[in-house]
Amino acid sequence: MNRLRELRKERGLSQDRLANEMSINIKTLRRYEVGEHNPRVAILIELADYFDVSIDYLVGRSDVR
Repeated sequence: MNRLRELRKERGLSQDRLANEMSINIKTLRRYEVGEHNPRVAILIELADYFDVSIDYLVGRSDVR
């Protein structure tokens, strides 16, 4: 999920801070960012809401935020 990394960096957030704010393990977040693991739907919704983007944008299915 390259978009997750891009959005995090746009906001100037470290992986530690985003993981803490989302209440997920940092290793899990790292796996999301490199595509080793896919987040559950509930986490996708939280991330999309947090970054104010659609889930389709977050997962790369759309270029419209």
